[in-house]
Amino acid sequence: MQKIETKRFRAEIDEHGCQLTHLVNKAGDFDYIWNNDLWPKHAPILFPAIGRSNDDTYLIDGKKYEMPQHGFVADFDFDVVDKQADQVTLSLKSNDATKKYYPFDFELKVTFSLTDDGLTVAFDVQNDGNTDLSYSLGYHPAFNVPINGEGSFDDYRLDLAPAQDSLDTYEIVKKPNPYRSGNVEKLPDYRNGVVELDHDMFAKGLLIIKNTGIKTVKLSSKATQHAVTVDVSDFDHVTLWTKEGANAPFLCIEPFNGLPDVYGDLAELSSKEDNQHLKANGTKKYQVKIELK
Repeated sequence: MQKIETKRFRAEIDEHGCQLTHLVNKAGDFDYIWNNDLWPKHAPILFPAIGRSNDDTYLIDGKKYEMPQHGFVADFDFDVVDKQADQVTLSLKSNDATKKYYPFDFELKVTFSLTDDGLTVAFDVQNDGNTDLSYSLGYHPAFNVPINGEGSFDDYRLDLAPAQDSLDTYEIVKKPNPYRSGNVEKLPDYRNGVVELDHDMFAKGLLIIKNTGIKTVKLSSKATQHAVTVDVSDFDHVTLWTKEGANAPFLCIEPFNGLPDVYGDLAELSSKEDNQHLKANGTKKYQVKIELK
């Protein structure tokens, strides 16, 4: 387990999956990140796929390859390549085990940097091969709601800034696992840039919002002085999720570059909808900035 800290915050990152497991407000002695067996994860990294693939497979030039839900990196140990008191960089390079799922040469570096304003998670994807690299990348942090136990889930709201007249989401169907139907719906409970949270809005599962200009998503409540603001400006979609039917006291705010499959459509990787692409020996950087109060 890797630990970094500043005067205000402390973070812990598990090398297995490069997963943020704790993000602690030291003065208040509380954790912003979810830790409970109701959903036994915390903040997984999604790569090189998002969501579930049809038949847990996809195609490369017509040949089937297995692909676990949300990709495979959550099941691999990352190497620590740099460590400072307030920052740590971890790396996963392609190897024989990753190539069973994804027959490409790549390196995924993730840098966690703490300041007294919050945490930045920076992703560096490198194509070490000589062909196009097609992939999805997502971040899946689960935040405790209520924050510091103050108020209840229904007391909280999301401010999606800058405000827009309406926002589109992708209809989700369960077969029995969640897939896209191919249809588009309006984001429920959204008015003038604000979503008032309740568990009913997640009855059908996750809400994948098309990012048509959203820069930040702020989680807050009048019941607390604390808040979480996630900068999603490097990502094409923003997903909201909590465990449906459980009245769970957490909310995932997930920046996505890429999408789950449409049900029944086995995807060819090179043309998979909204995938990212990297030319041979290219690199691409993304970051998720989490401001904390």
